Amino acid sequence: MIILGVDGLDPDLLAKYMAEGKMPNFSRLAAQGSFEKLTTSIPPQSPVAWSNLITGMDAGGHGIFDFIHRDPKTFQLYFSTSRVEPPKHNFHLGNWVVPLGSGTAEQLRHGKAFWEILDDHHVPNSVYRIPANFPPITAKGKTLSGMGTPDLRGTYGTFTFYTDDPAAAVGAVEGGEILQVEVKNNRVASNLVGPDNSFRKNSPPATEPFTVDVDPLEAVARISFQDQQFVLKEGEWSGWVPVEFQLMPVIGNVKGICRFYLKQAHPRFQLYVSPINIDPENPALPISTPSNYSRDLAKQIGEYHTQGIAEDTKALTAGVLDDKEYLEQAHTVLAEHRRAFDVEFPKFHDGLFFFYFSSLDLNAHMLWRLTDPQHPAYDPALAAQYGNALEEFYQQIDQVLGETLPRVDENTTLLVLSDHGFAPYRHSFNLNTWLLNNGYITRKGGAPGDPNEPFADVDWSRSRAYGLGLNGLYLNVRGRERDGIVDPNQSDALLREIRQKLLEVRDPKDQSQVITRIDFATEVYQGPYAHSGPEALVGYNRGYRAGWKTILGAFTPEVLEDNTNAWSGDHCMDFTKVPGVILSNRKLAAKSPALTDIAPTILSQFGIAKTKDMRGQSVFESQ
Repeated sequence: MIILGVDGLDPDLLAKYMAEGKMPNFSRLAAQGSFEKLTTSIPPQSPVAWSNLITGMDAGGHGIFDFIHRDPKTFQLYFSTSRVEPPKHNFHLGNWVVPLGSGTAEQLRHGKAFWEILDDHHVPNSVYRIPANFPPITAKGKTLSGMGTPDLRGTYGTFTFYTDDPAAAVGAVEGGEILQVEVKNNRVASNLVGPDNSFRKNSPPATEPFTVDVDPLEAVARISFQDQQFVLKEGEWSGWVPVEFQLMPVIGNVKGICRFYLKQAHPRFQLYVSPINIDPENPALPISTPSNYSRDLAKQIGEYHTQGIAEDTKALTAGVLDDKEYLEQAHTVLAEHRRAFDVEFPKFHDGLFFFYFSSLDLNAHMLWRLTDPQHPAYDPALAAQYGNALEEFYQQIDQVLGETLPRVDENTTLLVLSDHGFAPYRHSFNLNTWLLNNGYITRKGGAPGDPNEPFADVDWSRSRAYGLGLNGLYLNVRGRERDGIVDPNQSDALLREIRQKLLEVRDPKDQSQVITRIDFATEVYQGPYAHSGPEALVGYNRGYRAGWKTILGAFTPEVLEDNTNAWSGDHCMDFTKVPGVILSNRKLAAKSPALTDIAPTILSQFGIAKTKDMRGQSVFESQ
């Protein structure tokens, strides 16, 4: 069995490109077997959706409800799929902190993965970069962790931008940091910023010095650090460069890799450095099974992105990279994935081969505005230059399918599927501001609050509900939240009241319905974790999504705002409006196939019964 998992492959765009003759291999597969929409998860977010696929359960079974979760007792926010913890015990020696024991990386997804069950039945399998599998669970086959894998700093990706422009907005930006430097005698001296050094008091970030010698006449510079030197022309990317951070003398070094981009040599100096990725040849955290697989792969295809979200969307959003530069970086990511596919696929002979591609998802997020004249961020000049870029990524995936089809015989089942589709994201709805304006949240004494601090100055003794994450609506429940006030027996009535009001919200510009459905967790989730997440899931209409600040519990002045961000397409909406796709070389029998059907389908192909926890069934059986 072969599965190509293509994140964000949209049924409407796919059908359009197929009709235009631009996806001949997808057309060939659809004619041979089936092409259907695939019901996505509630909510339709990638960590949730892929966890549905992996386990055959919904969020009530696997416990992943969003990118962001919270501890209800402390309101501490954390990434939903994994947690990296330092050693629990240590002793202090001056400014040094000496650990007793080692740290841990813990996966937070519950439930048994389909490849674990295949292992139990001795079915060979290879699972490449599937999301929600960091750190990778123990497996007999080859696996490489995907979305959810952090960079070396423990984030979803933190770039650094060095400039001598006095007008630059220096400091932290979402997904990165802008640092002011000085060009003195044609030389720049600064530091690469690495992981927090838990061996030092207060855990300051580890740094390594580097210098850049700028040619006074030519648009070229030489970068030097750690006995390495290389020259970049203006507008040129480096390859992967190894960097080693010393956390503690002799024993405390960690290795990473990064790429440099010389954006400008002069008159202003501008240098972009990618997030420091975990080095696949010397991983500081577990990223593959067996542990040497990441290293063996690097020897065959060269160093590659290990960070789960490899496309640097935040650098484009921050204006550090422009569209051309972002696309160069994004093409590098897909080229790496295709090199890995070209190496791994010929080795496949029996069992299951699963391979994941991220490019359609991340690039639809960033490039939608160039295909949508109604989008607030639409730019006709940029659209003329790059309006076909997303289509070209689709065509590359068609090429991958073209490489796959000749290997499919009568004994092989092929599935091509996506976790969700896509829609325009033109306007932001700030749920927490709406809850504040409608009396469900109360601030202390009318305090304005810090917009960068989650739930700043909220008076929890008088607040009944709050929003968190991209789709979550929570109640401030007595006995669960730290300062909960809502009687659990009154929760249902309060939820119905809020739902009715939210469904009545209209965009004053054209009276469009902003929110088209709200699902209660008690109605859509099954399993032991059904009550661990939000009480309700807010389903936005196409064109709308939760605003960036409300996601982390902040309050903006306006409830509705135009989205002028480069992140212009999305899917964190009403799940019925962004279905994924499924194509197969065999006719599907299921009338409404869903993500939760995929794990049972895989098991069925090898004569293995699904587990009692799985909600779906094989797509080749009538439902």
